[in-house]
This record gives sequence, structure tokens and C-alpha cells, in this order.
Amino acid sequence: MSRPSDRLRVAMQKSGRLSDPARNLLKQAGFQFRSNDKDQLFCYGDGCAVDLVLVRDDDIPQLIAENVCDLGIVGRNVLQEKALELRGTSHAGLQELMPLAFGGCRLSLAVPNGLDWRGPSDLDGRRIATSYPELLGEYLQARGIDADIVALKGSVEIAIKLGKADAICDLVSSGATLVANGLKETEILLQSEAVLACQNTPFGDGRDALLADFLARIDGVMKVQASKLILCQTGKRELNAVLRLLPDAAAPVISPVWGDDEALNVQALCTSAVTWQRLEAMKSAGARGLMVLPVEKLLA
Repeated sequence: MSRPSDRLRVAMQKSGRLSDPARNLLKQAGFQFRSNDKDQLFCYGDGCAVDLVLVRDDDIPQLIAENVCDLGIVGRNVLQEKALELRGTSHAGLQELMPLAFGGCRLSLAVPNGLDWRGPSDLDGRRIATSYPELLGEYLQARGIDADIVALKGSVEIAIKLGKADAICDLVSSGATLVANGLKETEILLQSEAVLACQNTPFGDGRDALLADFLARIDGVMKVQASKLILCQTGKRELNAVLRLLPDAAAPVISPVWGDDEALNVQALCTSAVTWQRLEAMKSAGARGLMVLPVEKLLA
């Protein structure tokens, strides 16, 4: 299926735990969409060359692989599972462009609480229930473990009680569901989060320039979320001590203070947490008039 060369089509989850954060991310990046109905599945970009397709998360990698959609916001677990499934086919070639820092979870092995777990080799000869047979199969093969994979679409945690499996491989967030079903987490196969996905070859048309602009905006939003602007004054003799407490600030701006030959203004964009302890350390080093300001937009 051919795609327009002057617009990007982005697939994301219609409903679920990634839906609201993904919409918020796009909104912060300045992308707006026409949608008059809560059940509308295609939303045309309003004032931008980006359109939105709302689907099930499991369908997103396939839509990208088939060139129906150009990009997708999807869990790393879903993306990697589909990428392994499509190996050797005409639709192979999915890639992760950028982690998006929300929807964090992990794909883990879990066994009954009463099992004396000594390591992955304990799975040899056992049955493992999972919704991720490709990822689990790759894990087992890499370790030379001969186990039977029982593929399930859902309710994986109950598989052991139903006698269908001896262990499970499933997504874990807080671990509360495992505890409720008498299971304990043993091994982590994959740390997952929402990611921006795409094919691993250039479009070869106008979408390449659109993608570069899209990524710049998303990257700017991601940096803003962790960034703070620090303003303060310090003496010339104390400047180096203050700057040592700003290792994450790229090229702080230093300027003279009007009417005071010994004082300097310091302006620094910091990309990691600005805690009270950090500010107190800067004050002890000679900084004064410390101000921490949020950053609304950032475009490198």
C-alpha cells in the first residue's frame, strides 16, 4: 500500500495505559488533530502534516511493517516480539527510534512461591506460559534450555493454577498481580517502556524531512521534561566551585553584574534533577540569589 509522501501517519494505542501519555506527548510537541467523535480511529492533523491512527497496540508494529503507518508509539515488548516474529519475511525491518520514558514495565519469568529457584536451568523440561513466545524462545535458546512454550493471549498468571504450565513469562509493573496469584519473580528478560518505532530504512521521499522535524520536536519535549534553568550570582573566586556542582549543564552562560566588578551572573540549563541538597551545596560554594525555573519548550 503506497503512502502519501507529504504527510506522516502515526499509529498509537486507542485506549490503554499508553494512550493518554502518548496523546499528551504529541500535544506538548505542538501536534493537534481533528477529532469529533470519541470512536474516530483516523484523526487528520490540524495545521500539521502528521495524522493519527488509533488502533490496538498489538497491531501497531504490523501496520508499520506493511507501510500502512510510518511511525508508532508502542511498548518495546510489543515491538520486539513482532520484530522477531517477522524475521525472514518480506515485512522484516522494524526498529526503535527513541525511548519515550513512560509506560515502564518488565518482561519477567515467575514461578510458584514454593519452588526452590536456583536459576534459569530449573526451567529445563518444564512448561512456560506466555503471551511473548518469540522473546521467551530467544531467551531459552540463548541459554540452551529445553522447555515447552505455552502461548496464551491473556490471563497468563492463572496458567499454573489451571495446570497448563509450571512457570510463566509475563509483563510485571508493581508485582502485585504475581503476589495475588502466589508467584514470585525470578528473572527479567526485558526492561520495557513506550518507544517510537519505525521501519529501519529511509522513506526516500518527503517524509524523511517530516520525520526529522517530528523527532526534533519529540526530543525537545523529552529534554524539557528533565530540564530546569538555574539562575544565580556568585563571586569570581567562587565561580569554579559553583560550576563543579553543575556537571550536567552544557556551556553555562557567565556574564558580569552591573556595578559590581567581583560578581558574575550564572545561567545554566541542567538536564538532571535539581534537588534542595544540590541548591544548598551551591549556596555553600558561594552562589546567591538561586532561582530554578521550568523550561516550557526546547529546540536544539
